Amino acid sequence: MDFTIPPHVTELAQRVRAFVDREVIPVEQRLMRSGEELSVEEVMRLRALAKAEGLFAPTMPRELGGLGLTIQEWVPVLEAAGRSLIGPLAIHCAAPDEGNMHTLLHFANEAQRERYLRPLAEGRVFSGFSMTEPPPGAGSDPTMLQTHAVREGDEWVINGHKWYTSNGLIADFLLIMAMTDPEKGAHKGSTIFLAPIDTPGITIVRDVPTLGRGDFGGHAEIHYENVRVPHSAILGKEGQGFAIAQARLGPARLTHCMRWTGIAQRALELATQYAVERGAFGKKLIEHQSVGFMLADSEMELYAARLMMQHSAWLLTNGDQARAEASMTKVHVSEMVNRVIDRALQICGGTGVSRDLPLSTWYEAARAFRIYDGASEVHRMVAARAVAKKYGAQPEAARPTVGD
Repeated sequence: MDFTIPPHVTELAQRVRAFVDREVIPVEQRLMRSGEELSVEEVMRLRALAKAEGLFAPTMPRELGGLGLTIQEWVPVLEAAGRSLIGPLAIHCAAPDEGNMHTLLHFANEAQRERYLRPLAEGRVFSGFSMTEPPPGAGSDPTMLQTHAVREGDEWVINGHKWYTSNGLIADFLLIMAMTDPEKGAHKGSTIFLAPIDTPGITIVRDVPTLGRGDFGGHAEIHYENVRVPHSAILGKEGQGFAIAQARLGPARLTHCMRWTGIAQRALELATQYAVERGAFGKKLIEHQSVGFMLADSEMELYAARLMMQHSAWLLTNGDQARAEASMTKVHVSEMVNRVIDRALQICGGTGVSRDLPLSTWYEAARAFRIYDGASEVHRMVAARAVAKKYGAQPEAARPTVGD
């Protein structure tokens, strides 16, 4: 594996960082001071600026108006965008649209690409991925899917109850996962349907209240009551829903990691600047070993996180599904981000707790990262299975003894 970042990617990441620092962070600071929510109009304004500077849609191919980068090349660019929670929205690599674009790119037919993918890739519309359900439905275990669809002639009738459909409050269309053949189970009997948000029977119940400030686009609770869609609304093939969802979530987990690494890096920078400038007990905070060690731990964990992301991205680029590696990366990065922000907040003390710095906002937002796109416990289970497969069936002579 070559760890060299191509010059054009390094230059692009530097330009994205400069754009976020110059155009996006002032918006972040203004919203923090006023308590206002980020508006669609503000996002569209930032996207126009990003397009003008050639920074738009880094994960999409050039024929769809993107920058045509490989997954390996996404890593530094998405980290640079992730220096602000608004940054990925501005350059159009934010969840859930980024994952939905990736899914449509690989599984949509030509008509679906023109109707849904092209306007989404161009940043003119928003989308939602509607899979997660309230208990007892599908959450970390998608095989518990309760929403179902029944075929009637050339139509499918969808009934069910979803929540945490991110972007649900502003989405123009949804990817809806439903059980279509219960006898085959979720792995072979679920299907994903594409539906405009104004399809009769789709009811947005509410934005699910969550920890911290609300996220752009919300996390909608949705009722599907006799929602009729044509057979042509199926994404991919009937019964392929679980496989498509897994294909979506692999790269999407990594892009979450890339974006959040940008927040962790900025948190480390803020904490270091504070420690260098702030004095206590006769010397600067940076000169106290306890503070220096916290900064060092954060730097080391960020270093490991970047290596894990790069390796997982390299595996995906070379045709490996990288399931265990992506799971291990998701666990490490999601927990690393929480620790780095926590240390930064501790170092900054009262200033860190205040809204004068973004640390407290990030602290609240980052906690959910250990749950969405697979809880840490689920990914540890995936990694444990890989360990068992790798080491648990060794020949007798190769097995370690108790004395070893």
